[in-house]
Amino acid sequence: MQFSFTRAGIRSLGYTLPETIVTSDEIEERLAPLYERLKLPAGRLELMTGISERRFWPVDTLISDLSAISCRRALAAANVDPRDVGLLIHGSVCRDFLEPATACRVHHLSGLPPECQVYDVSNACLGILNGIIQAANMIELGQINYALVVGTESGRGLVDTTIDELNTNTNLTRKSIKHSIASLTIGSASCAVLLGLNSEKSGSTRVIGGVATANTRHNELCRSSGDTAGGIASPLMETDSEALMHEGVETGRRTFHRFLEHMGWSREEISATVCHQVGSTHRKLMLESVAMPDETDFVTYPILGNTGSAALPVTLARAIETRAIGPGQKVALMGIGSGINCLVLGIETAATPVVSR
Repeated sequence: MQFSFTRAGIRSLGYTLPETIVTSDEIEERLAPLYERLKLPAGRLELMTGISERRFWPVDTLISDLSAISCRRALAAANVDPRDVGLLIHGSVCRDFLEPATACRVHHLSGLPPECQVYDVSNACLGILNGIIQAANMIELGQINYALVVGTESGRGLVDTTIDELNTNTNLTRKSIKHSIASLTIGSASCAVLLGLNSEKSGSTRVIGGVATANTRHNELCRSSGDTAGGIASPLMETDSEALMHEGVETGRRTFHRFLEHMGWSREEISATVCHQVGSTHRKLMLESVAMPDETDFVTYPILGNTGSAALPVTLARAIETRAIGPGQKVALMGIGSGINCLVLGIETAATPVVSR
């Protein structure tokens, strides 16, 4: 599927990060029983992933609380009245409950009007990007003036449950633990994207278009143990990391080639890339596969880990905030989610305000 936009833009970004930092060394210390039993060398986790630390929200944190904070920051950054927002999409894997939609409480806490359409979108690590496409379409059609797309991911429950399983399951081997490594890379973050009509006066970052690919014959490569929700959830994940990485990269390569054709862009015209933040090996293979140089790519995974659907928008926000990406640049946002799904979105940056903590 292909997308083209002429009127939609990103007005601002608001993101929130937890204060608690957990290093890969600390996780390995908690895994001492496993490491001793299998004679694993210290430093293995950071060496394999390139992730030195990740962050966790406090125990029992509600996802909607953090999403509402990020929404209010995005609104304040663009000086937009909450009453003017016509759409709220909550796009993260994590949510408060199975029912109602987490977007309902975020809508209430953010002071959005009753005329605002409210719902959740769930698509692994692509939920927020999918939400941006839906919001941009509604703006193009003139149905709404502003939209908020937000998501908050919480990694604590998954990491804690994985550590317990690895330490207590004495049947595990060096080979079988590989399906749990990806779960130890997960971090926490929250990001809101405020979209509106693009104009020179608004100074919006233009959302120009994109391409999506579904390669769902590989839907079994990354699965959770069940349908759980919220910051207090304790799921288990089984991930064939090597197969997922290679199939995901190949899907990304094909999607990027279609993206260049659809957009009419050359690689040389792209000033920067922002990819989904998985780890060092994935990044290296992904950039090599699309023939894009390392120096144009901005990363956060070494200090934030893999923050799911929030990873790409938070990384974009930090790139703009630190001026690694400046106004007037063509940027390719390269999202990949388990399933496997891929979405590459092209934007042209303006002086987009960012509010963070």
